[in-house]
Amino acid sequence: IVVPFMAVGYLLVAIAIIAVNIEKVPDVFGLIFKSAFGADQVFGGILGSAVMWGVKRGLYANEAGQGTGAHPAAAAEVSHPAKQGLVQAFSIYLDVFLVVTATALMILFTGQYNVINEKTGETIVEHLKGVEPGAGYTQAAVDTLFPGFGSAFIAIALFFFAFTTMYAYYYIAETNLAYLVRSEKRGTAFFALKLVFLAATFYGTVKTATTAWAMGDIGLGIMVWLNLIAILLLFKPAYMALKDYEEQLKQGKDPEFNASKYGIKNAKFWENGYKRWEEKKEKTL
Repeated sequence: IVVPFMAVGYLLVAIAIIAVNIEKVPDVFGLIFKSAFGADQVFGGILGSAVMWGVKRGLYANEAGQGTGAHPAAAAEVSHPAKQGLVQAFSIYLDVFLVVTATALMILFTGQYNVINEKTGETIVEHLKGVEPGAGYTQAAVDTLFPGFGSAFIAIALFFFAFTTMYAYYYIAETNLAYLVRSEKRGTAFFALKLVFLAATFYGTVKTATTAWAMGDIGLGIMVWLNLIAILLLFKPAYMALKDYEEQLKQGKDPEFNASKYGIKNAKFWENGYKRWEEKKEKTL
């Protein structure tokens, strides 16, 4: 419950900062477009590394393509898998276009950032002396409007955002383990997972941000590359499910999916249609 309110509060702070600096709109968006297309001489030389940095950090913004979004999505009870698929897709826009974009705009509108050439280590732009890339930029941006409030606000926001992320990743890990390990051995496996998870969390807190980001980039990169194989294998049944959903909507129906109709295997929940599963569940209860 706290996290949605935290997200709303975060967006309100971003809107306030943009409103106070509204006269900078042409300059900020001009900088964005010039930098994106390498037209700005200052940033043109580091366009490649900037794109790479954006891709790496963009992967953390949402779970698209990682293979982790399927776990919480599978726990939802819907009459058609495309319904939850569309919800998952919408969450990406909600996250990236609101929260992440709000962060970027706060930093750019206030000019609280540094630009460093990763290859040479040369500082191209230095507005915040001695501040490493990361949350420090956002803290400084908030401080321009609310002096002394930035550090506390961002720390609280990061706590809730990070806590929910860790909570979600543990759920995903436990779900994977439950699938891989037989039921009689799950207790021991879950206990070992908790120890590993706690150890990894502690290790991340005592190491530098650079080390934590590097380890995260490696782990996430491996996940994405492996998941690409799964995406290719699941593309056909996923596309069939989406077309079925759209066809039923056009007919004015509340879409219900039947995997047997399309010959999709290993989809037990959907084999005989959602309604039959619902009737079976009611009888069991």
